[in-house]
Amino acid sequence: MSTTTGTPGHEAACPGGARHARETTDRLLRAATRSGAHLIAEAALLVQGWAVLADPIAGAVYSTPAAAAADGVHAAADPREHPYCLQRPAAGAVLVLAPGPTVPPEQAARVATSTAALLEVRGQRAAELRGEQMRLHTTLVRLLLAGHTAAVADTLGGSRLTHVTVYRLTGADVPTAHQVLWRAVRPSLAPHADACTLLGRLDGELVVAELHRGGDDGRVLRLVSRVSERHHLLAGMAGPLPLAEMPTAHSAAAAARHSATPDRRIVPADAVGTSRLAPLLPAAPYARWAGSVRRPLTPAHQHLLLVWLRTGSKPRAAAALGLSAGTVRARIRELSRLLRADLEDATVQAHLLLVLRAPASADPDESEHGDWGSARLEALPAGILDTEAVRAWAQGLVGGLEPHLRIALACWLNHHARTAPAAAELHVHRTTLSNWLAQCAERLAQNLGDATVRAEVHLALRATRTGPDDPSALPRRGGRTYRRL
Repeated sequence: MSTTTGTPGHEAACPGGARHARETTDRLLRAATRSGAHLIAEAALLVQGWAVLADPIAGAVYSTPAAAAADGVHAAADPREHPYCLQRPAAGAVLVLAPGPTVPPEQAARVATSTAALLEVRGQRAAELRGEQMRLHTTLVRLLLAGHTAAVADTLGGSRLTHVTVYRLTGADVPTAHQVLWRAVRPSLAPHADACTLLGRLDGELVVAELHRGGDDGRVLRLVSRVSERHHLLAGMAGPLPLAEMPTAHSAAAAARHSATPDRRIVPADAVGTSRLAPLLPAAPYARWAGSVRRPLTPAHQHLLLVWLRTGSKPRAAAALGLSAGTVRARIRELSRLLRADLEDATVQAHLLLVLRAPASADPDESEHGDWGSARLEALPAGILDTEAVRAWAQGLVGGLEPHLRIALACWLNHHARTAPAAAELHVHRTTLSNWLAQCAERLAQNLGDATVRAEVHLALRATRTGPDDPSALPRRGGRTYRRL
């Protein structure tokens, strides 16, 4: 019988022939030299069924036909539910083949093994080039942060890429997560694309910058979320913002990351500091007071203060802003003089966060009339917290705390969430205070590690205070113990 190269029906009829095996290998080799997608397509043709390369993070990397992608991913996730499929590990992913009913098992197994081996070879070659590509990505991210947006945009697509969304991820497994995310995103620097994703390692953290035209389809967000869960990372997200505001997005993402927890591993910057109190305040006096206090501040001042308040410390703010801790301390001292307030005071910081989150006054000159021109951070406008809505909010937040928990929490907040000095003032052991704070977090159902949450809890305690939350009033019964009331 004559042989026709590439005819699946004849291959099925002669599964054990040496010529048939050689032809199969040659076809797969030719496809592999073109692309991974062509290799998967050729494998599907040879088994007269479908073929999918499934990645645990990205899902279906290649699929022939496209409609088989979901089946391939499900088969890779649960092989026992798909016994008819052949599976082979390949280049960090799983090759899944579903042979047609007329294809002999030996032929299907040969195709699966050869395809997986070729995918491994392609993966090794890609890994050899990956280091250089990763360094290029890191350089482009640094150029964006340095303000060279026009040069980077021209390299990647000119005026088509106008906005950026930034993710900043930290954790012990960042190097592995970088490799996994790289394979999942499959970043390309091809010019004139509608979107481009840059992945860079800067100072031990992973920075993902997605450049696009004002909006994205959520694909990168989904991948970052999966990688964060799989590798136990914490992430902050900021954007979309105009490309020229890349430094702002970069620092805002770091501020958001400080609010992330194992239960909520990726936090958008616009969700950080979202106030439940601000919408309850009387709109007119709140906006006028905030506008008066905010008048001396430039946008750069406001951004620095927001990052500082949201991260909860000057070293963290410095890392987020790409500045030295000394520079941040000096600038905050200057802003203290500019605002004529002690910005190290916990109450002042809570008020400042309200100022920075307040809507602009309807009348820009309104704050210059009357007493608003002399508004101070130390004091809120008279009666602004003395409304039924605010009292109900505050009571709902902290009203259920027992006296010793309330006093301990207030003292800890006054010490800027530092346990050691608060425990010393309370005359209790640090472990005791830590246990009490854990109880507070549980009963309030709040993340006390979030600086903006702490600011609102501080204001709620003040709004519901019926007497001094004084450490000396802590119920005790001899020595350093306390008595539950």
